[in-house]
Amino acid sequence: MKILTLFVTPLIFGLSFILPLKGEPVLDNNLDLNPQIIEESPTLQKWLQEPPNVLDSIENDPSFRTRIRVGYSQFPSSHQSSGINIGVEDIFLDKTSFTIRGDYQTNFENRHSGGVDLQYYVLPLGWYVNVAPIVGYRYLDTQNYHTDGLNLGGKLILPLSRNGAADITLMQTFVSPGSTDEVGISTLSVGYAVTNNLRIATDIQKENSRVQKDSRVSFVLEWIP
Repeated sequence: MKILTLFVTPLIFGLSFILPLKGEPVLDNNLDLNPQIIEESPTLQKWLQEPPNVLDSIENDPSFRTRIRVGYSQFPSSHQSSGINIGVEDIFLDKTSFTIRGDYQTNFENRHSGGVDLQYYVLPLGWYVNVAPIVGYRYLDTQNYHTDGLNLGGKLILPLSRNGAADITLMQTFVSPGSTDEVGISTLSVGYAVTNNLRIATDIQKENSRVQKDSRVSFVLEWIP
């Protein structure tokens, strides 16, 4: 026991100089760095004033970002017709895990679809995987059927890099679930950042109704505010 005390005491004493308490400023001379290096690094200056709380960042700093989307759509099931798509993804409601999304697609003829959804991310926002139940409203108008109403489902997102640099999203929802007009919508989206504020993305979507199965492929530009 005496030997253990002799070993642990100096270790704790040494760590008290190396690891400051959370929120305690670190003095420049403790790091023995060239003052010019500190002066030229805003990040280091910030860390010297307040050491980062990595755990808090993982819990609360989202690994995906709000995106405003606009792009080209092709509708293979509607004679390869083409159109546009616009939308927004993950508008955060204050500092919560709730986000809002909305979108609209059309071929200007016989395919129109749009809606707004509320999502709640179950896992910490900084994780490299997350799931969210979805509830909202959606309408679908095609040459063969029309439906609108409650939209229920879920989303799986795999942020491959922090700050929205890349991600894969799989979403499954049901419009008017339980009714004769029910339509299941499956969407796979892949996005990749080309600059700090601009991404390119691809959507592949399937709509399954009792009347017909429809499809959509979109190429999208996404702007990160």
